[in-house]
Amino acid sequence: MSDYPDDLDLSRIKTYSITTRDNKVNIGEHFADPPQAGMSFARFYAGLPRLLGADSLRGVVDAVVAARRNGRPVVLAIGGHVIKCGLQPVLRQLIEAGVITAVAMNGSASIHDFEVSLVGATSEDVGAVLHSGDFGFSEETGGGMNRALRAALPTGAGFGEAIGRSILDNAHRFADFSLLATCVRSGIPVTVHVAIGTDIIHQHPEFDGAVTGEMSARDFRRLTAVVAGLSGGVWLNVGSAVVMPEVFLKALSIAQNLGYHVDGFTTANFDMTQHYRPLQNVVKRPTSGGGRGYTVTGHHEINVPLMAAAILEALATGGE
Repeated sequence: MSDYPDDLDLSRIKTYSITTRDNKVNIGEHFADPPQAGMSFARFYAGLPRLLGADSLRGVVDAVVAARRNGRPVVLAIGGHVIKCGLQPVLRQLIEAGVITAVAMNGSASIHDFEVSLVGATSEDVGAVLHSGDFGFSEETGGGMNRALRAALPTGAGFGEAIGRSILDNAHRFADFSLLATCVRSGIPVTVHVAIGTDIIHQHPEFDGAVTGEMSARDFRRLTAVVAGLSGGVWLNVGSAVVMPEVFLKALSIAQNLGYHVDGFTTANFDMTQHYRPLQNVVKRPTSGGGRGYTVTGHHEINVPLMAAAILEALATGGE
């Protein structure tokens, strides 16, 4: 025999008044203001809905503004897609305004940045040239970057500084669009973190694994020193799902092991899809001892300029 009736008498259901219910969303606190033609950015930004992604973005902006007002670092860690989205002018403005105090990137980001500085373009069509054996064999990219690394080895420079300085010293035509060159010119740390075998310059005849490994190892130590001073600051991971979250976690572990007790900082992961590794190694684990982590989901070419504009507006006007 079934434990359930063959039919239910819905007339016995109990209801209550909506006026007695607690609601998560209401007009007064959360709804957007309607956009108006010709409105200022500050008014547009203030009118975004006060919930979910918009509030996460506000949290990141507020943390960056507070960090810089208190003289604390704001570190940008990026993957190659950020460079391919054409965001160097936006990031350069944040660096020159003193907002971003250090930049770290994976190997692909440095390659795209180098190519942009050289010819004003990047991102070859892989599918069109892979089967002909031509993918990744640009002489100017592979030869130029590997020679720059080898030449800088005796100077004590790391990977990022070596490539950025080479761009400037060789007067690349589009050096003003290079994030690496901008960092070197501005005197802020810029580091490149390489997984050997993942980048096209590792295919080149002039590639030397010992040189590349040493230059990237120097950058790892330099970034760890930056992370050791991150308390009260902000770490922004933008568009790197594996390499930069792993590098950050290890750098933070070293800093804690050496007794720097890094805490009270904010992290944020910007990406089109939220992945396990940045969620754990950027947003959750590093801030579990004190701090706050945010996720901002969407296209970099939209969210990064929006964040930058909000930060610059707040710093210029004294707002939050």
